Amino acid sequence: MTDLTAAVQAALERSVLPSVIARGGAVRIAAAGDGIVTLEVTGSPGAVFPLASRIEALIRAAVPQVAAVRLVTPGPGVPGPQPGTGDLAEAARRVLDAEVNPAIAAHRGHVSVAGVTDGWIKIRLDGGCQGCSLAEVTVRQGIEPLLRTRLPAMTGLIDVTDHEAGTGPFFSPEKR
Repeated sequence: MTDLTAAVQAALERSVLPSVIARGGAVRIAAAGDGIVTLEVTGSPGAVFPLASRIEALIRAAVPQVAAVRLVTPGPGVPGPQPGTGDLAEAARRVLDAEVNPAIAAHRGHVSVAGVTDGWIKIRLDGGCQGCSLAEVTVRQGIEPLLRTRLPAMTGLIDVTDHEAGTGPFFSPEKR
């Protein structure tokens, strides 16, 4: 293990892994050299990508030799929908509309597909779900497993919601 790899590993263990594990993901060093660190994201990668800038800032602050941090998923990702699966975005919309939105409507919530890139489905939570203190649980323990089961072409799920802008969350962080 090089000095750079050891320093990055120490920074990961101290500052990054607790947050990543709590969100359902896992991270390991795939490569480190020439000031660039590549981290492999496993588990629930959609839980990690929203933290990408924070992860880079923490590592760069702890290890000054690091100029850039890249996040990758294992293996050769799935480039868009696999043959025979149809349009992944439309398939995700159908699943959300039929199986998720009726359930979260009771909390004045709604989830929509914000886009799909290389098999990564981006969702946006609205209404009572935007800013809700339990939104992450809903996404990681409800929506993501359901979509993985129904859509094998899905690589991962990313919540692109601006939760800070939520004006009427069902479970407000202040209520906890």
